[in-house]
Amino acid sequence: MPSSPKLFYARPSSYSRRSKLMILCSLIGLSGFIFGFVAIARRGFGYDCKYGKPLSVSVTWDKSSTGSTSTRGGVSDEGQKRHKVMGFVGIQTGFGSAGRRRALRQTWFPSDHQGFKRLEESTGLVFRFVIGRTKDASKMSALRKEVSEYDDFLLLDIAEEYSKLPYKTLAFFKAAYALYDCDFYVKADDDIYLRPDRLSLLLAKERPHSQTYLGCMKKGPVFTDPKLKWYEPLSNLLGKEYFLHAYGPIYALSADVVASLVALRNNSFRMFSNEDVTIGSWMLAMNVDHEDSKQLCEVDCTPSSIAVWDIPKCSGLCNPEKKMLELHSRDICSKSSTLPSDGDG
Repeated sequence: MPSSPKLFYARPSSYSRRSKLMILCSLIGLSGFIFGFVAIARRGFGYDCKYGKPLSVSVTWDKSSTGSTSTRGGVSDEGQKRHKVMGFVGIQTGFGSAGRRRALRQTWFPSDHQGFKRLEESTGLVFRFVIGRTKDASKMSALRKEVSEYDDFLLLDIAEEYSKLPYKTLAFFKAAYALYDCDFYVKADDDIYLRPDRLSLLLAKERPHSQTYLGCMKKGPVFTDPKLKWYEPLSNLLGKEYFLHAYGPIYALSADVVASLVALRNNSFRMFSNEDVTIGSWMLAMNVDHEDSKQLCEVDCTPSSIAVWDIPKCSGLCNPEKKMLELHSRDICSKSSTLPSDGDG
């Protein structure tokens, strides 16, 4: 990890500016999205946490979307409070991505509790891998062992399937909002190279608009051929070209935006085939500011790059397990200063 200030001073929370109506709507919405906040323990999930107080949690998706259990802020009332940080970064991962997670823990992603503590203190950001569940007992067993070893997961009780990514993404934002009191909630994939220190500075910027949709924005043709990877079955609703939306590998939603998502019932959302398009369609229906940042989609490390991935050749890094280590070994990627120096172009 590159060096950065030892102490993070959070900027004033935007929550004090929210209307009572928004807070009321959020609470109503949260009651319709039941979360089981369960610390990882032997009795609950069949494994021990070697660090003592666990960081990983399991969150239950309410499929009925009606919600009949009384909750506080979407978290079961066991004395738990929403942890205040500037941003929560959920690294979306899957059961076939153990190698990617291994590469990340060898580069910019912390590999132990002390690393998480240092990163949170220096950047104001919390990082967790986000994964669903599978019916494959052997894969679930392997996941339990990995959680016991590293304790760095947010576990969602939702099917981990590529075709269900829009549902997983919605579950992630609602879970993160219930657990953490943040200014921004960031969705990122497990095949990008990230500079957390620079991401922190980007999120900390003062903005005139409290509802922000931050990412590397794009437009493009709607794929109507079922043989293509990005085929959209609901293309008749979209026309020939997609509206402005962020690339999927990394984007962020401000707290006010996520609060609005939380206030809605799960079955009220239109789900398109592609997750980034789905999120973009929700943002189109809301009064958000589309903030375009090309620092989030660089093809190589630069003095100001935040996220590096092989756009447009791959939807992340090509061969990420190898490329992640190669990038991290270069000083310009891992050791350059947080802010560009006067001599940088």
